[in-house]
Amino acid sequence: MPEFPAYAILGSGRWASRIQTILSSIDRHVVRIADPRRQPTESTTAFRSRFCVKLKSSGAQIVWLCVPPGSHVPLLMEAAMDAGLHVVSEKPWRCSRDVTDALLLQAKDTRSLLAVHYEYCLLSTVETWRRTVFPGKELGFGGHYFSGRSDHLRIPALENLGSHLLSIKAYAAPQAALSEIRCGYNTPNERCVWLEKAGNRTAFINLLENKEPIIQRFIEKTEGALNGADFPFGLDFALRIAEELAALRQKHGSA
Repeated sequence: MPEFPAYAILGSGRWASRIQTILSSIDRHVVRIADPRRQPTESTTAFRSRFCVKLKSSGAQIVWLCVPPGSHVPLLMEAAMDAGLHVVSEKPWRCSRDVTDALLLQAKDTRSLLAVHYEYCLLSTVETWRRTVFPGKELGFGGHYFSGRSDHLRIPALENLGSHLLSIKAYAAPQAALSEIRCGYNTPNERCVWLEKAGNRTAFINLLENKEPIIQRFIEKTEGALNGADFPFGLDFALRIAEELAALRQKHGSA
């Protein structure tokens, strides 16, 4: 029977519970650390040191950060690498290029994998796009991501929801021109992406129809990377998406 890595999940919300359930369902050992907050009087050094100890004592090899974005994310990643762990972070990636480069430098020294979770890239149809149209130089790319949920994280829809859309573009057709990206909260659910050529759609995916085990596929890819397999969802990939979103916001305004 293969020996799988153990996971520590940082987070107390609905998403942390979902990731824990999925990991447990595929026979991964999971430890939950429910309150990864920095105390009001705690220095960054003390916070990093405290979580290094927590993660080292967890017995995990991979920590999954199921926490909202913020200045605590790079600190937790640093603490995880100090403890000898690999890291999966959730989107959107909001760290600057300088912070990202510093994390990548530490990861090189500690031989740590730093991953950002972009699950929709692992839909079978998106994988087909990657095989058949990459890099998509003569294509256009568009997408909608409208959610009936409210903005409980206080992150602009274009950044939070749009990161899903642009991750698909970056993975399957990075050189395609952006034709239309629209996102919003508190609206009827709609999630779709498409490719077009000369103004005509050539391919379309309704993301709401997804019933594939895409999170499980991401887990398999992450674990495969620990054994030397190719892994496209690192911090460079996440930063590229963040910078494209920033350019889009600057061009059209926040959504």
